[in-house]
Amino acid sequence: MDDLFRSDAERPTPQPSPAQTVQTLPRPTTEPTELLAPLTADPSTAPVRPITLARRPPPSDPDLVERPGPAVPGWLAVLTGLAALAGAGATLWRARPLRPLLDIHLLPWEWAALGGCAAVAVIAFGGLTRGRTGSAWVLSLFGRYRGTVRRTGLAWISPFVLRRRIDVRLRHWRSEPISVVDAEGSALRVVVLVVWSVRDTARALYAVDDHLDYLREQVEAAAARVLSQLPADAFRGDGPTLRDAEAVGDALTRTLAAECRPVGIGVFSATPTRIEYAPEVAAAMHRRQIAALDAKHRDSVLTGVVDAVDDTVTRLTSRGLVELDDFERQALVKDLTVAFYTRRSGPAAQNQE
Repeated sequence: MDDLFRSDAERPTPQPSPAQTVQTLPRPTTEPTELLAPLTADPSTAPVRPITLARRPPPSDPDLVERPGPAVPGWLAVLTGLAALAGAGATLWRARPLRPLLDIHLLPWEWAALGGCAAVAVIAFGGLTRGRTGSAWVLSLFGRYRGTVRRTGLAWISPFVLRRRIDVRLRHWRSEPISVVDAEGSALRVVVLVVWSVRDTARALYAVDDHLDYLREQVEAAAARVLSQLPADAFRGDGPTLRDAEAVGDALTRTLAAECRPVGIGVFSATPTRIEYAPEVAAAMHRRQIAALDAKHRDSVLTGVVDAVDDTVTRLTSRGLVELDDFERQALVKDLTVAFYTRRSGPAAQNQE
Protein backbone atom coordinates (compact mmCIF):
# COMPACT_ATOMS: atom_id res chain seq x y z
CA MET A 1 0.00 0.00 0.00
CA ASP A 2 2.92 2.37 0.63
CA ASP A 3 3.93 2.16 -3.02
CA LEU A 4 0.69 3.85 -4.05
CA PHE A 5 1.64 7.05 -2.22
CA ARG A 6 5.32 7.10 -3.22
CA SER A 7 6.59 9.34 -6.01
CA ASP A 8 8.12 7.95 -9.17
CA ALA A 9 11.64 8.78 -7.93
CA GLU A 10 11.09 6.93 -4.64
CA ARG A 11 9.68 3.77 -6.16
CA PRO A 12 12.18 0.94 -6.54
CA THR A 13 13.08 -0.08 -10.06
CA PRO A 14 11.71 -3.57 -10.80
CA GLN A 15 14.35 -6.08 -11.78
CA PRO A 16 13.45 -8.49 -14.58
CA SER A 17 13.44 -12.14 -13.72
CA PRO A 18 15.73 -14.54 -15.60
CA ALA A 19 12.69 -16.01 -17.37
CA GLN A 20 11.68 -12.56 -18.65
CA THR A 21 15.13 -11.59 -19.90
CA VAL A 22 15.04 -11.09 -23.69
CA GLN A 23 18.21 -11.26 -25.71
CA THR A 24 18.66 -8.29 -28.04
CA LEU A 25 19.49 -9.41 -31.56
CA PRO A 26 21.99 -7.39 -33.63
CA ARG A 27 20.54 -5.24 -36.36
CA PRO A 28 21.09 -6.34 -39.93
CA THR A 29 23.94 -4.62 -41.72
CA THR A 30 22.03 -4.39 -45.01
CA GLU A 31 21.08 -0.81 -45.66
CA PRO A 32 17.46 -0.43 -46.81
CA THR A 33 16.80 1.33 -50.06
CA GLU A 34 13.91 3.79 -50.32
CA LEU A 35 12.06 3.28 -53.57
CA LEU A 36 10.31 6.64 -53.51
CA ALA A 37 12.90 8.82 -51.79
CA PRO A 38 12.35 11.92 -53.98
CA LEU A 39 8.58 11.77 -53.46
CA THR A 40 8.81 12.34 -49.70
CA ALA A 41 11.57 14.85 -49.10
CA ASP A 42 10.14 15.61 -45.62
CA PRO A 43 8.73 12.40 -44.06
CA SER A 44 7.36 14.31 -41.07
CA THR A 45 4.91 16.22 -43.23
CA ALA A 46 3.98 13.36 -45.57
CA PRO A 47 0.64 11.66 -44.81
CA VAL A 48 1.95 8.27 -45.93
CA ARG A 49 5.33 7.00 -44.79
CA PRO A 50 7.33 5.36 -47.58
CA ILE A 51 8.11 1.68 -47.15
CA THR A 52 11.79 0.80 -47.15
CA LEU A 53 12.82 -2.52 -48.63
CA ALA A 54 16.20 -4.19 -48.57
CA ARG A 55 16.75 -5.16 -52.19
CA ARG A 56 19.49 -7.33 -53.58
CA PRO A 57 20.28 -7.27 -57.30
CA PRO A 58 19.68 -10.53 -59.17
CA PRO A 59 22.78 -12.72 -59.38
CA SER A 60 24.73 -12.68 -62.63
CA ASP A 61 27.62 -14.68 -64.05
CA PRO A 62 30.73 -12.43 -64.03
CA ASP A 63 32.28 -14.46 -66.86
CA LEU A 64 29.26 -14.00 -69.11
CA VAL A 65 30.09 -10.58 -70.58
CA GLU A 66 29.81 -9.41 -74.16
CA ARG A 67 33.11 -9.41 -76.06
CA PRO A 68 33.99 -8.96 -79.76
CA GLY A 69 33.59 -12.10 -81.82
CA PRO A 70 35.92 -13.36 -84.58
CA ALA A 71 35.04 -11.68 -87.87
CA VAL A 72 36.89 -10.15 -90.82
CA PRO A 73 35.78 -7.77 -93.58
CA GLY A 74 33.82 -9.42 -96.34
CA TRP A 75 35.99 -8.16 -99.17
CA LEU A 76 38.94 -10.08 -97.74
CA ALA A 77 36.93 -13.33 -97.77
CA VAL A 78 35.80 -12.65 -101.36
CA LEU A 79 39.39 -12.14 -102.50
CA THR A 80 40.45 -15.33 -100.71
CA GLY A 81 37.66 -17.33 -102.37
CA LEU A 82 38.49 -15.97 -105.81
CA ALA A 83 42.15 -16.76 -105.30
CA ALA A 84 41.22 -20.34 -104.34
CA LEU A 85 39.11 -20.73 -107.47
CA ALA A 86 41.91 -19.32 -109.57
CA GLY A 87 44.35 -21.80 -108.01
CA ALA A 88 42.01 -24.69 -108.75
CA GLY A 89 41.65 -23.58 -112.36
CA ALA A 90 45.41 -23.25 -112.71
CA THR A 91 45.89 -26.74 -111.32
CA LEU A 92 43.46 -28.21 -113.85
CA TRP A 93 45.00 -26.28 -116.73
CA ARG A 94 48.53 -27.31 -115.82
CA ALA A 95 47.59 -30.98 -115.55
CA ARG A 96 45.96 -31.52 -118.97
CA PRO A 97 45.45 -28.26 -120.82
CA LEU A 98 44.71 -29.79 -124.27
CA ARG A 99 42.40 -32.68 -123.39
CA PRO A 100 38.73 -32.78 -122.45
CA LEU A 101 37.94 -32.41 -118.75
CA LEU A 102 36.75 -36.01 -118.33
CA ASP A 103 40.03 -37.39 -119.66
CA ILE A 104 42.19 -35.49 -117.18
CA HIS A 105 44.32 -37.66 -114.94
CA LEU A 106 45.75 -35.81 -111.94
CA LEU A 107 48.64 -36.78 -109.78
CA PRO A 108 48.07 -37.26 -106.01
CA TRP A 109 49.59 -33.87 -105.12
CA GLU A 110 47.44 -32.24 -107.78
CA TRP A 111 44.32 -33.83 -106.27
CA ALA A 112 45.36 -32.55 -102.85
CA ALA A 113 45.92 -29.02 -104.19
CA LEU A 114 42.57 -29.08 -106.01
CA GLY A 115 40.76 -30.27 -102.85
CA GLY A 116 42.47 -27.64 -100.73
CA CYS A 117 41.48 -24.85 -103.12
CA ALA A 118 37.90 -26.10 -103.19
CA ALA A 119 37.74 -26.24 -99.37
CA VAL A 120 39.16 -22.71 -99.05
CA ALA A 121 36.63 -21.42 -101.60
CA VAL A 122 33.71 -23.11 -99.79
CA ILE A 123 34.79 -21.73 -96.40
CA ALA A 124 35.45 -18.26 -97.79
CA PHE A 125 32.11 -17.92 -99.57
CA GLY A 126 30.14 -19.92 -96.98
CA GLY A 127 31.07 -17.54 -94.14
CA LEU A 128 29.93 -14.39 -95.92
CA THR A 129 27.08 -12.62 -94.16
CA ARG A 130 25.43 -9.20 -94.10
CA GLY A 131 25.55 -7.18 -90.92
CA ARG A 132 22.57 -4.87 -90.40
CA THR A 133 22.50 -1.57 -88.58
CA GLY A 134 20.77 -2.02 -85.24
CA SER A 135 21.39 -5.76 -84.98
CA ALA A 136 24.26 -8.02 -83.96
CA TRP A 137 25.35 -11.61 -84.42
CA VAL A 138 25.87 -13.68 -81.26
CA LEU A 139 28.29 -16.58 -81.89
CA SER A 140 28.44 -19.87 -80.02
CA LEU A 141 30.36 -23.10 -80.54
CA PHE A 142 29.21 -26.35 -78.91
CA GLY A 143 27.00 -24.38 -76.54
CA ARG A 144 29.76 -21.99 -75.45
CA TYR A 145 29.63 -18.25 -76.05
CA ARG A 146 32.32 -17.17 -78.52
CA GLY A 147 31.62 -13.46 -78.99
CA THR A 148 29.38 -10.85 -80.56
CA VAL A 149 29.79 -9.27 -83.99
CA ARG A 150 28.34 -5.77 -84.34
CA ARG A 151 29.96 -5.14 -87.74
CA THR A 152 27.67 -3.73 -90.45
CA GLY A 153 27.86 -4.41 -94.17
CA LEU A 154 29.53 -7.44 -95.74
CA ALA A 155 31.47 -9.49 -93.20
CA TRP A 156 32.90 -12.96 -92.88
CA ILE A 157 32.13 -15.16 -89.89
CA SER A 158 33.34 -18.71 -89.52
CA PRO A 159 30.69 -21.09 -90.90
CA PHE A 160 31.50 -23.59 -88.12
CA VAL A 161 29.97 -21.45 -85.35
CA LEU A 162 26.26 -21.02 -84.60
CA ARG A 163 24.93 -17.52 -85.31
CA ARG A 164 21.95 -15.89 -83.62
CA ARG A 165 20.80 -12.44 -84.66
CA ILE A 166 19.61 -10.10 -81.89
CA ASP A 167 18.06 -6.65 -82.12
CA VAL A 168 20.09 -3.97 -80.29
CA ARG A 169 18.09 -0.92 -81.37
CA LEU A 170 16.33 1.44 -78.98
CA ARG A 171 12.84 0.01 -78.52
CA HIS A 172 9.71 0.87 -76.62
CA TRP A 173 7.08 -1.42 -75.18
CA ARG A 174 3.64 -0.54 -73.86
CA SER A 175 2.28 -2.93 -71.27
CA GLU A 176 -1.23 -4.22 -70.93
CA PRO A 177 -3.27 -2.88 -67.98
CA ILE A 178 -1.48 -4.17 -64.86
CA SER A 179 -3.44 -4.85 -61.67
CA VAL A 180 -1.84 -3.17 -58.63
CA VAL A 181 -2.92 -1.67 -55.31
CA ASP A 182 -1.95 1.69 -53.82
CA ALA A 183 -0.89 2.47 -50.24
CA GLU A 184 -4.53 2.50 -49.09
CA GLY A 185 -5.32 -0.88 -50.63
CA SER A 186 -7.41 0.47 -53.53
CA ALA A 187 -7.29 -1.64 -56.69
CA LEU A 188 -5.74 0.16 -59.67
CA ARG A 189 -5.08 -0.45 -63.35
CA VAL A 190 -1.83 1.00 -64.68
CA VAL A 191 -0.29 1.07 -68.17
CA VAL A 192 3.50 1.53 -68.34
CA LEU A 193 5.54 2.68 -71.36
CA VAL A 194 9.12 1.32 -71.24
CA VAL A 195 11.99 2.56 -73.44
CA TRP A 196 14.79 -0.01 -73.46
CA SER A 197 17.51 -1.66 -75.49
CA VAL A 198 19.86 -4.64 -75.28
CA ARG A 199 23.19 -3.46 -73.86
CA ASP A 200 24.90 -6.83 -73.31
CA THR A 201 23.94 -9.41 -75.94
CA ALA A 202 25.63 -12.30 -74.16
CA ARG A 203 23.61 -11.89 -70.96
CA ALA A 204 20.41 -11.12 -72.85
CA LEU A 205 20.55 -14.46 -74.67
CA TYR A 206 22.21 -16.76 -72.15
CA ALA A 207 21.40 -15.34 -68.68
CA VAL A 208 17.63 -15.88 -69.10
CA ASP A 209 15.44 -18.04 -71.29
CA ASP A 210 13.75 -15.09 -73.02
CA HIS A 211 14.79 -11.51 -72.24
CA LEU A 212 11.49 -10.14 -73.59
CA ASP A 213 9.42 -12.24 -71.19
CA TYR A 214 11.79 -11.32 -68.39
CA LEU A 215 11.29 -7.61 -69.12
CA ARG A 216 7.49 -7.95 -69.12
CA GLU A 217 7.49 -9.77 -65.80
CA GLN A 218 9.86 -7.26 -64.20
CA VAL A 219 7.66 -4.37 -65.35
CA GLU A 220 4.68 -5.94 -63.56
CA ALA A 221 6.73 -6.61 -60.42
CA ALA A 222 8.27 -3.13 -60.34
CA ALA A 223 4.91 -1.44 -60.92
CA ALA A 224 3.31 -3.42 -58.09
CA ARG A 225 6.18 -2.58 -55.74
CA VAL A 226 6.53 1.13 -56.55
CA LEU A 227 2.86 2.07 -56.85
CA SER A 228 2.08 0.51 -53.48
CA GLN A 229 4.13 3.19 -51.72
CA LEU A 230 1.66 6.09 -52.14
CA PRO A 231 -2.10 6.56 -52.43
CA ALA A 232 -3.65 7.26 -55.79
CA ASP A 233 -5.39 10.43 -54.51
CA ALA A 234 -4.97 12.53 -51.38
CA PHE A 235 -8.55 12.82 -50.11
CA ARG A 236 -7.46 14.03 -46.67
CA GLY A 237 -4.65 16.44 -47.49
CA ASP A 238 -2.14 17.65 -50.05
CA GLY A 239 0.52 14.97 -49.61
CA PRO A 240 2.37 13.17 -52.42
CA THR A 241 0.24 10.89 -54.59
CA LEU A 242 0.60 8.70 -57.64
CA ARG A 243 -0.68 11.56 -59.80
CA ASP A 244 2.87 12.96 -59.84
CA ALA A 245 3.83 11.11 -63.01
CA GLU A 246 7.38 12.48 -63.12
CA ALA A 247 8.35 11.36 -59.61
CA VAL A 248 6.62 7.99 -59.96
CA GLY A 249 8.27 7.47 -63.35
CA ASP A 250 11.73 8.22 -61.92
CA ALA A 251 11.23 5.72 -59.10
CA LEU A 252 9.88 3.10 -61.50
CA THR A 253 12.79 3.66 -63.91
CA ARG A 254 15.40 3.22 -61.18
CA THR A 255 13.76 0.07 -59.87
CA LEU A 256 13.31 -1.51 -63.28
CA ALA A 257 16.82 -0.57 -64.45
CA ALA A 258 18.37 -2.20 -61.37
CA GLU A 259 16.40 -5.42 -61.97
CA CYS A 260 17.20 -5.64 -65.70
CA ARG A 261 20.87 -4.61 -65.63
CA PRO A 262 22.20 -8.10 -64.68
CA VAL A 263 20.56 -9.62 -67.78
CA GLY A 264 22.01 -7.09 -70.23
CA ILE A 265 18.90 -4.92 -70.68
CA GLY A 266 19.25 -1.17 -70.35
CA VAL A 267 16.09 0.68 -69.28
CA PHE A 268 16.10 4.37 -70.17
CA SER A 269 12.63 5.30 -68.95
CA ALA A 270 9.55 3.64 -67.51
CA THR A 271 6.60 6.01 -67.40
CA PRO A 272 3.05 5.19 -66.24
CA THR A 273 0.89 6.54 -69.05
CA ARG A 274 -2.43 5.75 -67.36
CA ILE A 275 -3.36 5.16 -63.72
CA GLU A 276 -7.03 4.55 -63.02
CA TYR A 277 -9.13 2.73 -60.48
CA ALA A 278 -10.28 -0.81 -61.17
CA PRO A 279 -13.87 -1.12 -62.46
CA GLU A 280 -15.10 -2.72 -59.21
CA VAL A 281 -14.05 0.31 -57.11
CA ALA A 282 -14.20 3.10 -59.69
CA ALA A 283 -17.74 4.22 -58.78
CA ALA A 284 -17.03 4.34 -55.04
CA MET A 285 -13.77 6.23 -55.55
CA HIS A 286 -15.50 8.66 -57.88
CA ARG A 287 -18.07 9.46 -55.20
CA ARG A 288 -15.30 9.82 -52.64
CA GLN A 289 -13.40 12.18 -54.92
CA ILE A 290 -16.48 14.32 -55.49
CA ALA A 291 -17.10 14.47 -51.74
CA ALA A 292 -13.50 15.53 -51.11
CA LEU A 293 -13.71 18.23 -53.77
CA ASP A 294 -16.99 19.47 -52.33
CA ALA A 295 -15.51 19.60 -48.82
CA LYS A 296 -12.50 21.48 -50.08
CA HIS A 297 -14.76 23.94 -51.93
CA ARG A 298 -16.88 24.53 -48.84
CA ASP A 299 -13.78 25.07 -46.72
CA SER A 300 -12.42 27.65 -49.16
CA VAL A 301 -15.79 29.43 -49.32
CA LEU A 302 -16.04 29.50 -45.53
CA THR A 303 -12.52 30.88 -45.23
CA GLY A 304 -13.32 33.63 -47.69
CA VAL A 305 -16.57 34.50 -45.87
CA VAL A 306 -14.81 34.72 -42.50
CA ASP A 307 -12.13 36.98 -43.95
CA ALA A 308 -14.75 39.20 -45.59
CA VAL A 309 -16.79 39.49 -42.37
CA ASP A 310 -13.70 40.30 -40.32
CA ASP A 311 -12.61 42.96 -42.80
CA THR A 312 -16.11 44.52 -42.90
CA VAL A 313 -16.53 44.68 -39.13
CA THR A 314 -12.99 46.02 -38.67
CA ARG A 315 -13.55 48.82 -41.15
CA LEU A 316 -16.90 49.83 -39.64
CA THR A 317 -15.55 50.00 -36.10
CA SER A 318 -12.12 51.48 -36.90
CA ARG A 319 -13.58 54.41 -38.87
CA GLY A 320 -16.12 55.19 -36.18
CA LEU A 321 -19.13 54.59 -38.38
CA VAL A 322 -20.82 52.46 -35.75
CA GLU A 323 -20.32 51.76 -32.07
CA LEU A 324 -21.12 48.20 -31.11
CA ASP A 325 -21.17 46.38 -27.84
CA ASP A 326 -20.46 42.65 -27.63
CA PHE A 327 -24.06 41.60 -28.24
CA GLU A 328 -24.48 43.88 -31.26
CA ARG A 329 -21.08 42.83 -32.64
CA GLN A 330 -22.01 39.16 -32.44
CA ALA A 331 -25.35 39.80 -34.13
CA LEU A 332 -23.68 41.78 -36.93
CA VAL A 333 -21.09 39.07 -37.46
CA LYS A 334 -23.82 36.44 -37.59
CA ASP A 335 -25.93 38.38 -40.10
CA LEU A 336 -22.95 39.19 -42.33
CA THR A 337 -21.73 35.59 -42.25
CA VAL A 338 -25.12 34.23 -43.28
CA ALA A 339 -25.47 36.84 -46.04
CA PHE A 340 -21.99 36.36 -47.50
CA TYR A 341 -22.09 32.55 -47.28
CA THR A 342 -25.55 32.39 -48.90
CA ARG A 343 -24.37 34.61 -51.73
CA ARG A 344 -21.10 32.71 -52.38
CA SER A 345 -22.48 29.18 -52.05
CA GLY A 346 -25.71 29.76 -53.96
CA PRO A 347 -26.52 28.27 -57.36
CA ALA A 348 -25.65 31.48 -59.19
CA ALA A 349 -22.22 31.63 -57.58
CA GLN A 350 -21.57 27.99 -58.40
CA ASN A 351 -22.52 28.54 -62.04
CA GLN A 352 -20.20 31.53 -62.26
CA GLU A 353 -17.33 29.48 -60.86
